[in-house]
Amino acid sequence: PDLADIVQPALAGWLGHRQPFDFDLSYAPGSGVERMRVGTPPVIQLTALEVAMELWENVDMHQLRAASIALQEQFIEEIERDVPQLTLASPRDPATRGSQVSWQFDHGFAAMQAVIDRGVIGDFRAPDIMRFGFTPLYIDSGDVTAAVKVISDVMNNELWNEDKYKVKSRVT
Repeated sequence: PDLADIVQPALAGWLGHRQPFDFDLSYAPGSGVERMRVGTPPVIQLTALEVAMELWENVDMHQLRAASIALQEQFIEEIERDVPQLTLASPRDPATRGSQVSWQFDHGFAAMQAVIDRGVIGDFRAPDIMRFGFTPLYIDSGDVTAAVKVISDVMNNELWNEDKYKVKSRVT
């Protein structure tokens, strides 16, 4: 923020001008981040944004959060029932966690790679945390059950214990 009013944009466009609709031939940068705008807003992207914003007008965030919690609770219940190797690392109380659930496992990196390899999206945080996110906008109860089946298979059959899953990369 300290540099927003002094940095000079690499590309200067009329939309980043202090008075963009004066069409002054000499460039006078706008204030703050506004100076970084370069030209006409992309119409196709703005149209998509407009539709997305209209959809969000009809979303009740309390209902969305309740649905997210229901998916998380289902996930926790099914993992604790079917995958005893994992230890819940997230707060058990849904009021004290966001829309993700984390599990501790000593070989979490390899296990997460094996899970991802089988189509379940999650990520790993060192030293031993496997994280899974839940949004009811595109995940439902059936997806949770299917993910638990994959995780259960990977864990109970030690499918994570292959050399290819132990090779660390920059991104998990």
